[in-house]
Amino acid sequence: MDLSSVIILLGGVAMFLFGMSLMGDGLKRVAGNQLELILYRLSSTPLKGILLGTGVTAVIQSSSATSVMVVGFVNSAMMKLRQAIAIIMGAIIGTSVTGWVICLSGVGGDGASAALKLLSTDTLSAVIAVAGILCRMVAKKKSTQHIGDIMMGFAVLMFGMKTMSGAVSGLREDPNFISFLTSFSNPFLGILIGIVFTAILQSASAAVGILQALSNTGLITMDIALPIILGIAIGASVPVLISGVGSSRDGKRAALSYLVIEVIRVVLFAAIFYPLNAIFAFPIMHQTMDMFSIALVNTLFRLVTVALLAPAIPLFERLVCALIPGSPEDEAETEDMNRLEERFIAYPTLAVEQTRLTIHQMARLTRKSIQEAVTLLKEFSDKGMQEVRNLESLVDRYEDKIGSYLMKLTGHEMPETQNRAVSQYLRAITDLERISDHALNIAERAEEIHEKGIRFSEKATREMDNLVEAIREIIAITFDSFVNDDVEVAYRVEPLEQVIDRLCRRMKERHTARLQKGKCTIVNGYIFNDLVADFERVSDHCSNIAIVIVELKDNALDVHEMSDLIKQDHPHHFEEYYNEFQTKYLRKKDEIPA
Repeated sequence: MDLSSVIILLGGVAMFLFGMSLMGDGLKRVAGNQLELILYRLSSTPLKGILLGTGVTAVIQSSSATSVMVVGFVNSAMMKLRQAIAIIMGAIIGTSVTGWVICLSGVGGDGASAALKLLSTDTLSAVIAVAGILCRMVAKKKSTQHIGDIMMGFAVLMFGMKTMSGAVSGLREDPNFISFLTSFSNPFLGILIGIVFTAILQSASAAVGILQALSNTGLITMDIALPIILGIAIGASVPVLISGVGSSRDGKRAALSYLVIEVIRVVLFAAIFYPLNAIFAFPIMHQTMDMFSIALVNTLFRLVTVALLAPAIPLFERLVCALIPGSPEDEAETEDMNRLEERFIAYPTLAVEQTRLTIHQMARLTRKSIQEAVTLLKEFSDKGMQEVRNLESLVDRYEDKIGSYLMKLTGHEMPETQNRAVSQYLRAITDLERISDHALNIAERAEEIHEKGIRFSEKATREMDNLVEAIREIIAITFDSFVNDDVEVAYRVEPLEQVIDRLCRRMKERHTARLQKGKCTIVNGYIFNDLVADFERVSDHCSNIAIVIVELKDNALDVHEMSDLIKQDHPHHFEEYYNEFQTKYLRKKDEIPA
């Protein structure tokens, strides 16, 4: 084999890998990112998991891609380890489909009828390539363009396969190559070569495809092909293991489970098959293999071994848990941040949903911080103060993580509704973080009141208690509606916020009057005004969050227009709600604010 043939072979491999990647990416885009949602929603039983893993992998043409996706699900707490193992087993079967697609390149060769030659690699690839490029150049719809990507990917894959086959065709007469191939009949060496080769290519489908191309030399027999196929199975775990680096404990377990399953499959098969072959000398071991027989052996090996090991999924789970034991210092409060998997950035549907769930956890922590801070005004404790500080720091971390994640997400193609959701989420996390900041301010004022022994006048105390009660209610309404996506409840926030604004203005006016009459000290006045200002800002941010909830439901974009909509009498009864809160907290009838 001369240098020119080697270069042509490498070029064929490159085209093959690129075509497979292009076809898989196109298929995923046409599916509208629904494959990922199906994976983690419909894998409740081992059988469902295996079937789903098989189907999704058959579509995206890569067991590694499916398994890496599953590692992300486990890492982000979307999926249990046992579910992941079932899907990985299905992915092991599904990746064999690519071998059957490659078999099309053997259709319509020399000596075939004129009708059959119309289905040859050259003709089929040419027709599909022309159709694909037309879809890419003429179509305006993204979905049609993605279909063009699938067609182009298939054509490039077929062309790469044809190029590889042509490059190695002369090897059938090369004695050195024949001697080299013969050494693979040693099972241990063949498995090792398969592992190394697949680890380099990062794709079991590609490795099997190249083995199929070599079969065109007529030199590949069963005793050579089988150990390489076994090695390819183990080698496919390398990219999945790499994906587990930096993952959570369960993410690492999911990645390791791929390797464990493959090693056990290969060891189990080899331990049974080769001793039997030594005793009975199966004639099939010396049979010359072609593309179809390699695809068949690869599929049967995967199907049979997975079927035998499927009942042992709980055992695999316990094994990987033993290999990677739990860490006692895992913090439950930060586990929700693991939902924001970098792997999901390429799948906006998943990423947006995970962001929503993570923001809900951020909202729960924010609500807890303001509740703790308000409690400190009446019952101060060092423990409670430290809790508010810790919560404020944790909410800051959530804002940083979610904000960075959403900014990365904006660089990807998304439907308009998801683009709006991302914009609203960015606004929401800012308001949540600011509420936690005000909670810390309130806690610090409570600490100052406790340390200095400050006492407000009886009237000021009653006013502050009334304001605190209103703040507790607006916090409850806002965060309940946010976490539960309840728009009707959200419409109650703006009327209460208007009442709180008027209540705060009245408190400031009355406090100024008390200062002028000497009924309150300057020091007390500063703290009183600071508390009123913080509570007023908290209610403002609650109003902003309520508007986000309504916008996400009504697909509105203009904040001022949405605020005006909320104030309309019909259908959300702004005046009715305002009068209710006015009676409760202002204790007299006033005009509805403009």
